[in-house]
Amino acid sequence: MKADKNSVVAVSYELHVEGKLADKAGSEKPLEYIHGTGMLLPKFEEAVAGKEPGEGFDFVLTPEEGYGTVNPAYVFDIPKASFEVDGKLREDLLVPGNIIPMLNSAGQVVQGTVKEIKSDTVAMDFNHPMAGKTLHFTGKVESVREATEKELKEGLHGEYLPKEECGCGGGCKHGECGKGECGKGECGKGECGKGECGCEHGCGE
Repeated sequence: MKADKNSVVAVSYELHVEGKLADKAGSEKPLEYIHGTGMLLPKFEEAVAGKEPGEGFDFVLTPEEGYGTVNPAYVFDIPKASFEVDGKLREDLLVPGNIIPMLNSAGQVVQGTVKEIKSDTVAMDFNHPMAGKTLHFTGKVESVREATEKELKEGLHGEYLPKEECGCGGGCKHGECGKGECGKGECGKGECGKGECGCEHGCGE
């Protein structure tokens, strides 16, 4: 069976960026996705389309074909007070290069990268970490099968199901929805829900 629309495809792969290994999935735990439903980068799916189990792939994506170019408008200065918990600054989070889940003004979780620590603010970069990068993928198709009706409706891991809303802007984990505590219980104490949450695992991540 070939990788085609609505088939569940499992691939093992390595991603190299600037000559260094950036990500991988081995054959013992391959990446699974439903082909043709937009789960992966369009050009990635395009390169895998029509391949059968055992067939390899080797292709390069430009930044435009991958995660786009770096947009300076996605870098914001956020007050350091937004990263306080119980009045204490979470300095362990504020390390350049560290990725912190945060809420935007629409209550959606976005991944921000700490770019620079300033006197009263933190420069956060909300470009995708791979924005501006050329992506070199190599790998192999491990298996291909038809997706079930349930998978087509709900997603492989329930990703198409409605997200449960709660006081932290949606998606609280660990059974704490409605208690004002996300992740490790450090969210929802003043800043969560205002687009400025600096919790370690929090606010729906």
